[in-house]
Amino acid sequence: MAANQPPQGPSQGQAPPPQQGQAQPRGPNAAEAQNLNQIVIEYLSKKGYSRTEAMLRVESAHIDADGRPIISRVEDYPDMMHERAYTFLKNWIENSLDLYKPELRRLLYPVFVYSFLELASKGYVKACKDFFEAHSHEHESLHAYDLRQLAAISSLEHVQHNELAKIYRENKYRLTLTRTTMNLLTYHIQENEHAGGSIIIRFLNDHMDINISTGHPTTLNNRDETGLGEDEGIRGHNAGRRVTAGGLQTLKLGPLPMDKEFIVDVEDRLQQEDANERAASKQDELGVAPVGRSLMDEFKRIKREESEDSPMREDVPLPPYKGADIEREVRMVKESRSKFNLGGLPAPALPSVCMYTFHNTNDGLCAVDFSSDCSLVAGGFQESYVRIFSLKGTPLVSALPSENSGGTPPSSRRLIGHSGPVYGVSFAPSNQYLVSCSEDRTVRLWSLDTYTSLVVYKGHDRPIWDVKFGPFGHYFATASHDHTARLWSTDHIYPLRIFAGHLSDVDTLAWHPNSAYLATGSSDKTIRLWDIQRGSSVRLFSGHTAPVTAITISPDGKTLASAADDATINLWDIASGKKIKTMRGHGKTSIYSLAFSVEGSVLVSSGADNTVRVWNVNYGIGGKQPSEPEPFVPNAIGAATPAAAGAAGAGAANGGAAGAAAGGDALKSETPAPAGNGTSSAAAIPGTTALVPGTTNGKKKKEIIATPDHMAAFHTKRSPVYKVQFTPRNLVLAAGAFLPAT
Repeated sequence: MAANQPPQGPSQGQAPPPQQGQAQPRGPNAAEAQNLNQIVIEYLSKKGYSRTEAMLRVESAHIDADGRPIISRVEDYPDMMHERAYTFLKNWIENSLDLYKPELRRLLYPVFVYSFLELASKGYVKACKDFFEAHSHEHESLHAYDLRQLAAISSLEHVQHNELAKIYRENKYRLTLTRTTMNLLTYHIQENEHAGGSIIIRFLNDHMDINISTGHPTTLNNRDETGLGEDEGIRGHNAGRRVTAGGLQTLKLGPLPMDKEFIVDVEDRLQQEDANERAASKQDELGVAPVGRSLMDEFKRIKREESEDSPMREDVPLPPYKGADIEREVRMVKESRSKFNLGGLPAPALPSVCMYTFHNTNDGLCAVDFSSDCSLVAGGFQESYVRIFSLKGTPLVSALPSENSGGTPPSSRRLIGHSGPVYGVSFAPSNQYLVSCSEDRTVRLWSLDTYTSLVVYKGHDRPIWDVKFGPFGHYFATASHDHTARLWSTDHIYPLRIFAGHLSDVDTLAWHPNSAYLATGSSDKTIRLWDIQRGSSVRLFSGHTAPVTAITISPDGKTLASAADDATINLWDIASGKKIKTMRGHGKTSIYSLAFSVEGSVLVSSGADNTVRVWNVNYGIGGKQPSEPEPFVPNAIGAATPAAAGAAGAGAANGGAAGAAAGGDALKSETPAPAGNGTSSAAAIPGTTALVPGTTNGKKKKEIIATPDHMAAFHTKRSPVYKVQFTPRNLVLAAGAFLPAT
């Protein structure tokens, strides 16, 4: 009977049979995994595999429910531990109180660098690359130049030979934290050692030097935009630290007094010129008052007299003056009387710009300079020669008859003598000489009367990047790859001073107007001011985050302007050593040249973005600047003043096209003149190309975010502008090489 009874349901606790279409379990659960491990362990024990059994027991104790290993300590997985430790620190900092964030955020960059270098040195190539790509953008605003060097590192060999990596591995990164902030950091990383705190502790002990301050956190948060003080970062490596003004040596920034006998001779010459002018206009007989100042009045206004702020003439020994010096001073007085004054309220006037373009250079132009009388321009080329062009188109006649053979003398001259690319050229103020520097580690002095080499100066043991004549012509200075600058005089073949102190290449130079000081810009991101009498550094200006590419000093000798590969222009007060302000507008391109106007109220800059840009030096000084930069739309520039338009016409007349050079490279002039409604007063001049602010070939330029002190931008077609220079009449001369589209 029992056999005929219907089947009973499953008993309590018994699993029902699987139904059709019901999903089957695909793997063992935690219990089955443990049972399987136990079965294998018993099998190994019976067979006598004791070592294998012990290893399996250890490994099976660190497996989760799904059979995956449990990560209990980041050190157990070296290719991942730095990523986890850095992320752990960053997340904690971002979740901290706002009071402590500025201090704590300064920890992230050194932790990032040392984590990256450790990954590379241990051979974790993929982890190293992934870590850098994931977090490098967080530090680009302050450390873009260093990051570009670190990006090339991916192995132990790279770490051992990279100069920047050596600096970080051989030195400790210095930071200052308040005691409260340091206590919070220490407590947190000790409580979370397994999550990455142990790695942070190791970095703090091995690679960082923390200075504990007793102040309140807000006292350290009140810093400049770099976030680092002078005593922070790697010692000897600049990352944009500011300079403090304590204990600075007093400087004599006034003009160098003129020789009294020289003043008497110049005044006699000017009185003759004034008498000649009156006689020419017959103003004595007509009784008509002279228009404007006489030359004597102008000389009394501008002559350099002794004052409390002036250096002694003995500090800058100069040779006895000559008749040519008197004529040059008379010419400068005339130019000063005729100049167009750009200064004024509420804003300075825009200057006119005359652009000279070198064609067919094959990207071989390295350096450009204009003569002080605006009659000559010289270019240094990769092909180891210097070429001089006449801006007036007149023949360059040599005093040597043999150099003039072959008919009419040319309007350009090629000076051959160097055995390497020519990186710098500079005219003497008297326009009698030219100096050039080269990769061949020499400086050559050329005569502009015979167009031949007079002297070869040797002293540097590395390529020379720049050379500049002093404001009085007797001295010149050089900047070199050997980390030094040197002072020379034309009558000595050896250097008079060696200025050593920079930690990398000295790339650019600028003389103080009184010739008592020399400024140098370096790849170590700093500018130094040197006393030429003592040979010592008297100021250190730190604030750029990339190598310094251009520097200049205002005519009054009180302000220094510097530009760098970080595309910023900084203005510095020389006396105090403090930064006045930062100006931006060149995008992300390098800036090649800077120049102040005669009265110092306007600064012009040029760079790789194919522009000449005009800046209001006095904007925001002594007043409140906007907290956010204002958008600058190049097309929105208004009409220039009538005086500026008139100066543009004069600039076009002086900038007529020079003929093609014999070697294939030609020089042409483009006269950018600011004018309303997108027109130019020079558009109809033969041989010139009109440039207007904000346009390139009639096309609207891309909008550029510039600081509010940006006044105007003059765009070229495809010519990076290597040199800008104000004439004594406040016309801007600019030069660059045309780069055809590839």
